[in-house]
Amino acid sequence: MNLRRTKIVATLGPATSSPEALESIIAAGTDVVRLNFSHGSAEDHKQRAQTVLEAAAKVGRHVAILADLQGPKVRIARFINNKVQLTNGQNFILDPGMDLEAGTEQAVGLDFPELGKDLHQDDILLLDDGRIVLKVVRVEQNTVHTTVEVGGPLSNNKGINLQGGGLSAPALTDKDRADLITAAEIGADYIAISFVRNAGDMNEARALLEKANSNAGLIAKIERAEAIETETLKGIILASEGIMVARGDLAVEIGDAMLVGVQKDIIKHTRKLNRIVITATQMMESMITSPMPTRAEVSDVANAVMDGTDAVMLSAETAVGDYPAQTVEAMARVCLGAEQHRNAHKSSHRLDIAVHSIYESVALSAMYAANHLDGVKAIICMTQRGKTPLLMSRISSGIPIFAFTSHAETQRRVCLYRGVITHPFDSKVIENDQVNHVAVEQLKKLGIVTDGDIVLISKGDYVKAHGGTNTLKVVRVGDLIQ
Repeated sequence: MNLRRTKIVATLGPATSSPEALESIIAAGTDVVRLNFSHGSAEDHKQRAQTVLEAAAKVGRHVAILADLQGPKVRIARFINNKVQLTNGQNFILDPGMDLEAGTEQAVGLDFPELGKDLHQDDILLLDDGRIVLKVVRVEQNTVHTTVEVGGPLSNNKGINLQGGGLSAPALTDKDRADLITAAEIGADYIAISFVRNAGDMNEARALLEKANSNAGLIAKIERAEAIETETLKGIILASEGIMVARGDLAVEIGDAMLVGVQKDIIKHTRKLNRIVITATQMMESMITSPMPTRAEVSDVANAVMDGTDAVMLSAETAVGDYPAQTVEAMARVCLGAEQHRNAHKSSHRLDIAVHSIYESVALSAMYAANHLDGVKAIICMTQRGKTPLLMSRISSGIPIFAFTSHAETQRRVCLYRGVITHPFDSKVIENDQVNHVAVEQLKKLGIVTDGDIVLISKGDYVKAHGGTNTLKVVRVGDLIQ
């Protein structure tokens, strides 16, 4: 059986709002659904989350919920006629004191009044994802006077980026703090924090999450230039459960030419530090209106897969696109194809680094055996919180890892781990000396293994007791298994 290892995140929106549409994208291969908190009310998100769980149950799959907070997107205000045409060389003013509805060809208001404090003469501002380029001439009492370097049409509420990064807007706004509580209430498995500057932003989110009594994993979105500095990035990774390479704003701030190399570095460093990583933005954007991806999009997705990303993400493709289920199917095909390449099965993870915990040594030992022992067809990891399968999934391999757990939260959490497949399993109703046998028989019934295949089993001494993984057993299917 050819099981896909790379997970697919699909953003929900008008195109996937109905139960039928949700069922179709889940059946097509969606592992995680993304709720975009930039749009919709708290009640909308609560209802959508419930619909997701119902659709997943109907399809018979476990799906995780990712709540993506809006963050401090710095934007211009609005124009009297909704759009203006800027020409190269003209003067243009960004005025925080201006009526937010009164923009013209000469000036427009701001939703971030402090912008001027972050700017200096000759700074470059990029508007509308870099389509409009402004050069700062001077700043007068937070009013920013600029010259248009690259003109064109500019419409309402377009974003502003500072080339090279450095805007001081905090990662968490008042709206984000309220939305985080909502995300906790709906039982989100992961919460993404936008425009993260440093580890402090993630620590603040962590404190709020703890107050809300949520165990959700925190995902730091890397989309600011300052966040990719080596030590800053390391701090962010360690303060998070995972990282999202948010390529839209990041590419604007660092430049397209730098993006591919930075993406590869982020994936590498995140996996090295035993965290999960999502690659996002415009991965199959042409499929918003086309039933087939472009060759460039296929290569883009495959490149991320071969670099070891845990998940690839769809945004507008499934939120507002014409072919949401077909897009998920296409992405699944590309992931499977890329995973066949030998580089996707090689790993040098932690070869020269000491191991400091027993469960980590068991996890690494299991993956070494999986990659070097002939005949291994599956790994069974009996887990409560999902820590051991996470560590296993940091090792590149073609062997599927089955997370056997009775905890619904863990079943959803591991949906984002590369190469990990959740499997409901309650050891409390099985005699200790029969647990291994029953577990292997379940894989046999699924058609994953047959007599003669080797299965690796990791667990604690006593499956029914709480405690960490400390045992690795190698068994052959068809033999007497205890």
